[in-house]
Amino acid sequence: MTTPKKNESSLGRFEDAMKRLDEIVAKLEEEKLPLEEMITLYEEGVTLARHCNTKLNEAEQKVRLIARQANGETLLKNFDDHAED
Repeated sequence: MTTPKKNESSLGRFEDAMKRLDEIVAKLEEEKLPLEEMITLYEEGVTLARHCNTKLNEAEQKVRLIARQANGETLLKNFDDHAED
């Protein structure tokens, strides 16, 4: 029996998704599992990784919107540009 696919909004917070992803990776690395269970876990992991990537991209866009110059233009900088200062 296959589990129903979770939509993006049902995956929850970034931190929760990362925690579950860490659990999946640890389980896949340490345990000898039946092939079907490994595939199910791998599929869940891929879904969680995509969700986390989406959340990170959304956060980056919000930071870019917040980082405005005095004249109102958006200041687009890479996050590690200030590390060179």
